[in-house]
Amino acid sequence: PALPFKGGPENVFILQTRGKLMKAASTNVILSGGAQAQNIFWQVSDDVRVGSSAVMQGILLVKTSVEFVTGSSLTGRVLAQTA
Repeated sequence: PALPFKGGPENVFILQTRGKLMKAASTNVILSGGAQAQNIFWQVSDDVRVGSSAVMQGILLVKTSVEFVTGSSLTGRVLAQTA
């Protein structure tokens, strides 16, 4: 399973969620068409959990905490207000 982002290097993607963000194990965020991780913003009003072997891309703006399970990875940054 994958979550694709298709766009040029100038395109910006902003995803906002109320509550938790749980990224399932072995899922991928896929960039195509020149889309860049630095232009994907995930605004989460609670905490984030990235499952094992999952691939995440973008900038995580998180209210509480972020957990990366063994084997998961991030191309980007994490900014948590309280951890």
